[in-house]
Amino acid sequence: MKNQKFILTYSFLLLILLSCNKSGVFEEPDIAEPGPRTYEDIQKDFEGFDFTPGHNDVELENLKNEIWKFRVVMPDVDFTNNNRPLIISLHGCASCGISPDSHKFTECLAETGFRALDAIILSPNSNGKLWPTLENNEQVITLVDLASTYLPVDTDKIVIHGYSDGGNGSWFFSETQSSLFSASIPMASQYNTTNSGVGRLIPIPVYVIHGQEDALFPVGNVENWVNASIDSGSDITMVIAPDLTHNEPCEYASYLEDAADWLVNDVWN
Repeated sequence: MKNQKFILTYSFLLLILLSCNKSGVFEEPDIAEPGPRTYEDIQKDFEGFDFTPGHNDVELENLKNEIWKFRVVMPDVDFTNNNRPLIISLHGCASCGISPDSHKFTECLAETGFRALDAIILSPNSNGKLWPTLENNEQVITLVDLASTYLPVDTDKIVIHGYSDGGNGSWFFSETQSSLFSASIPMASQYNTTNSGVGRLIPIPVYVIHGQEDALFPVGNVENWVNASIDSGSDITMVIAPDLTHNEPCEYASYLEDAADWLVNDVWN
């Protein structure tokens, strides 16, 4: 018993001595600071998400230690040898201020319109910034890469889609990041495809849906830009929704169903 007490006392004194400097002042042991966040860290975090059928609302820390919020809607299917299309769906009012739930507006439009595809739908949050900004450019490109790597995605069937500001973003990414996407479906959007009146070529097929009564983005402007781009060789289909205005996105779901048929029959066949 005395030996045990001696050993414990000796060990305690030794610990104190090792924790002191030569002046006898106690110093806490050095703790290594964590290194900068890497892309491997982001990959590991994404791979660790447990995506289940239905809505998966998750957060991911990026390289700048900022948080990306996004929703992944997984279809309830057997994924065995059955990779699915991936729809990147961009919400509207992207610069209306930071809203923690903007990316969750998927049910009445994207989920309804693309239901027949059994697609994976990924809806990011804009963090209060327009989609063409550098920050959101990085976010969209990164999420496409992560989803393509760690989810059962058919990489030949990745689509960029959006409504209002999201539709403008859909145009932007179809022009600037065309290697990532097989098609683009902008809705209720306005994107000038011309330089000095000459239309620019959009490298991937585009299916434009626009309301006849859209007062925010007049349909005539959109038609002019679409036609100018078509004259330069773009493959663009434009569908005008009679009587529909700008601020009723759920009413456009049937038009999005037609766009899904277009993907199957005209783009992916």
